[in-house]
Amino acid sequence: MTVPAPLSRVPVSTYRLQIRESFDLFEAAKLVDYLRDLGADWVYLSPLLEATAGSDHGYDVVNHSRVDPARGGAEGLAAASAAARDHGLGVLIDIVPNHVGVSVPRENSWWWDVLTLGRASRYAEAFDIDWDFGGGRLRIPVLGDPSEGSASAIDDLSIVDGELDYYGLRFPIAPGTLGDDPAEVHDRQNYELVDWRRADAELNYRRFFAVNSLAGIRVEVPWVFEESHVEIVRWFTEGLADGLRVDHPDGLLDPGGYLDDLARATGSPYVLVEKILEGDEPLPPHWQAAGTTGYDALSDIDRVLVDPRGRVRLDRLEESLHDDEAPAWHDLIHDTRRGIADGILRSEILRIARLVPDIDTAADAIAEVTACFPVYRSYLPYGLEHLETALAEAAERRPDLAATLGSLGSVLRDPGHPAAQRLQQTTGMVMAKGVEDTAFYRYARLASLTEVGGDPAEFSIGVDEFHARQEKRQATFPASLTTLTTHDTKRGEDVRARIDVLSEIPEQWRRTLGALREISPLDDGPLESLLWESIIGAWPASRERLQEYAIKASREAGVSTTWTSPNEAFEKALAALVDSAFDNPDARAEVEAIVALTSAPGWSNSLSAKLLQITGPGVPDVYQGSEFWETSLVDPDNRRPVDFDERRAALAALDAGTLPPIDESGHAKLLVTSRALRLRRDRPDLFTRYAPMTVVGERAGHLVAFDRGGAVTLATRLPVGLADAGGWGDTTVLLPQREMVDVLTGDVHQGGELHVASVLGRYPVALLAAS
Repeated sequence: MTVPAPLSRVPVSTYRLQIRESFDLFEAAKLVDYLRDLGADWVYLSPLLEATAGSDHGYDVVNHSRVDPARGGAEGLAAASAAARDHGLGVLIDIVPNHVGVSVPRENSWWWDVLTLGRASRYAEAFDIDWDFGGGRLRIPVLGDPSEGSASAIDDLSIVDGELDYYGLRFPIAPGTLGDDPAEVHDRQNYELVDWRRADAELNYRRFFAVNSLAGIRVEVPWVFEESHVEIVRWFTEGLADGLRVDHPDGLLDPGGYLDDLARATGSPYVLVEKILEGDEPLPPHWQAAGTTGYDALSDIDRVLVDPRGRVRLDRLEESLHDDEAPAWHDLIHDTRRGIADGILRSEILRIARLVPDIDTAADAIAEVTACFPVYRSYLPYGLEHLETALAEAAERRPDLAATLGSLGSVLRDPGHPAAQRLQQTTGMVMAKGVEDTAFYRYARLASLTEVGGDPAEFSIGVDEFHARQEKRQATFPASLTTLTTHDTKRGEDVRARIDVLSEIPEQWRRTLGALREISPLDDGPLESLLWESIIGAWPASRERLQEYAIKASREAGVSTTWTSPNEAFEKALAALVDSAFDNPDARAEVEAIVALTSAPGWSNSLSAKLLQITGPGVPDVYQGSEFWETSLVDPDNRRPVDFDERRAALAALDAGTLPPIDESGHAKLLVTSRALRLRRDRPDLFTRYAPMTVVGERAGHLVAFDRGGAVTLATRLPVGLADAGGWGDTTVLLPQREMVDVLTGDVHQGGELHVASVLGRYPVALLAAS
């Protein structure tokens, strides 16, 4: 048996696994040998601490003191870690410091104690509660309409086993307050059960975004940090983990301070932060973090595969889908963010306003500032320029608020003022809900660009700009993660790769969409385009998956139907639209025709994207199962079970010498993934720099080529245009004068002026290694 190499403190690559009851840590342990054979360097695990019963994702932690028994418990983690060690793999684990799950109060002992004892609870300090606003009570938004015969929903409470019961949901009764009348008992509690619709404006505890069942905790309080990280620290003292992924640091009071505390407690391991960067915004360099979770890299790779020549026609198509003039992207996201600030997050805006009682119309001004904030948040004094930009734009859009903004600005610039601190925790919420979860579903020019971490206003980038961004990553955060698919992406990487092809055939897409809209009209043009692009990108997909996606997309958009007020007639038409792709011969013919036109170039894009990601600067992550075609849509679709037995068998066939065709099986992607991962892991000496290669000839613009220090990546872009032009022609890439082997095919090539056509005959990508 080969002795594993010493474990690096920085992974060469990672492989993300979603750990849940149906695929627990013991199952992960059994998979480690496959991950090693695939070429992965570390295994990357989703949250492991005990979560709400039945949770499929683990981001609703209810007990920080142990690994979730449903996910394998401490024994399961020990087994998975031991298996990783035996095969030379490191272990990266996702943690959730910002919030806890409270949907089932009894499951969370901290929350239960606060509900029982109120302000007197030791754990009251752990939660971010405005007790005064609630009249000394914690408001819990769980009540619905009263049942028939009840004057109010409070009348539907009952007392069961010494607890208040609301249709099976239990709440504690404070000592000495038990009586016979449930309503009177409720009135004596330290919490107040209120109508769920009051949460938007009247809640008095901080949440994760607008999720009432996820309550924010205050890890800036030393004992809260210590007790919420006791199990996490054990992972490092006992050698079970090597690195951490920090979920949603922007929700914390002081993310940089938290990372300092985390480093001290765990011995400064490899740490990544789930941080969305806007445009050229850098990660704060003073943070103790190796980088982000990779959405910035995803955005760059997507855009270098988009044809800029398609922009004008797709712009015109987008404009034609709107009854009125189509809003510019910047105006659209201002309005959607303002809608969020005035809607589901108004409780947060009003809480900030209560901190500046002497400023008139403060709530209106604060909401406008959040709607104008150019990035997710500032970390004062770092990022003050973003606050200044928001204040200036707010004053320009709302001159009637100029005086208020002037007074407010002096407060918000002060890093020590509670209003400034809380604003920083709130702008990211407004951005995420207003942009990712609303505007992304209203803007359909090219659906592949409405992806987490991306700016849809940036349509494409050229090869030179792509190189510049990779050189910057290599120079600044070379250990930052890169990714193409996650549990949070709106569409899987290969859905986006196929949709990218539409930028090369905008006229064919215009005709196809027009025909489909005539067959299944919905009277919501942008949503229709978004849905058909997604259906085509994911095709073939089950009716059930597409129906679930259509409902979520339409309700997130919030134009024709919403989560809180579903439009039954519209949603019936929506279901008919999805059904037409299966049942209407004309619609199915249109879908299959455009899929036939985009499949092969989409696969070309997919292979290029995967090779660019794995061999480019940063630490590449492979999301579970995405070594085959990854055609998932938004969660929970992207957390479907993975057939690892099929992948094992396919990898064994490749290792036996089979060179697969590029077809529906996805085996060609497995070839690219495994060979690139293995080369990065086994030959780190070939990945020491980033240097763009010189490409000359009539088709030079169709090739992305770079040298990582002995490993040379060649990747095709804009394959439709390349084929229409007759192929590579005289295009050559200038390589060092030495023999090189394509690790994908085994073909040997001589360096110098290498004709691209001689290398990219079988596959649209090549990975050349110095022999």
